[in-house]
Amino acid sequence: MSKLAIIGGTGLTQLADLKIVKREQFNTPYGAPSAEFITGELGDKKVIFLARHGNPHRFAPHKINYRANIWALKQLGVEQIIAVAAVGGITPDMGPAHIAIPDQIIDYSYGREHTFFDNDQEGVTHIDFTYPYSQKLRSRLITAAAQAQLKISPLGTYGCAQGPRLETAAEIKRMEQDGCDLVGMTGMPEAALAKELSIDYAAIAVVANWAAGKTEGEITMAEIEQHLHKGMADAALLLKAFISQ
Repeated sequence: MSKLAIIGGTGLTQLADLKIVKREQFNTPYGAPSAEFITGELGDKKVIFLARHGNPHRFAPHKINYRANIWALKQLGVEQIIAVAAVGGITPDMGPAHIAIPDQIIDYSYGREHTFFDNDQEGVTHIDFTYPYSQKLRSRLITAAAQAQLKISPLGTYGCAQGPRLETAAEIKRMEQDGCDLVGMTGMPEAALAKELSIDYAAIAVVANWAAGKTEGEITMAEIEQHLHKGMADAALLLKAFISQ
């Protein structure tokens, strides 16, 4: 099995049942990563865990040092990343506590350091980003979900908003018209940076709430936390099944 890293988002700042072997701090040319890198064993498999927002949770989505996180994982020899993220549900199947394995992404974020190829260098470097998520990892996650008897959505388009505020109802309407099934704040530039460094990358999107305008009234943090508790528990089951493959 290739060296695997799990990036935990809101609701997953640590990985239960992970037998910790080593903790590492990292300095990078791009600054400090979000948190220490925890190497541990889950079952009989070795994994590296990183809390995307820090532990405790302290970095807003637009303040995360995505380049430092991904660069450090590459230096640690990581070849595969499973990214766990809390999202809002837009289309009817994406209700609270549901899990999706997105296959596409639309980037609505701005002002983020989004590439490793922005220094003085000869020529211009382009990457193919037709398929932002690794189909190999996605297939394994879908199989693992079946093994864990979890009902998931095997497809979905993730719309990456800027944050940290939640979206307006009109913004969600536009995103739905664009083809988005989910809305989150951390999917980009994380996916593109992994692609630039040739790291296979896939995501587990945990729906924390219906997106703006999809229900009556305002979205509350109490509602989000309630659904995240259930959704992240299922995401942990999915990760265990995935790692045990």
